[in-house]
Amino acid sequence: MGRNVSFNTTITRTSFHDNEAEITCTDNGNVVTAEIDDFRLEDSLNAFIATNKIHMKWNGSVYVGNAFGMEFTTKGPKYLGKK
Repeated sequence: MGRNVSFNTTITRTSFHDNEAEITCTDNGNVVTAEIDDFRLEDSLNAFIATNKIHMKWNGSVYVGNAFGMEFTTKGPKYLGKK
């Protein structure tokens, strides 16, 4: 299978990031891989875990979101390079 990437055009050059990221539940320490959509570097992203959407905002060091009465964090998707 080919690797999917998301495009971030808020930077002068087009940046490429993976469309997946590791998401940690801070309540229980569980880590899962989530699909990432609408990624905006150091602003926000949407993480999808088993079709459930978690909107996450940048807090200065990680992206943070709340869903299902729990808190989730991620460093964001892996940077793949610039075009």
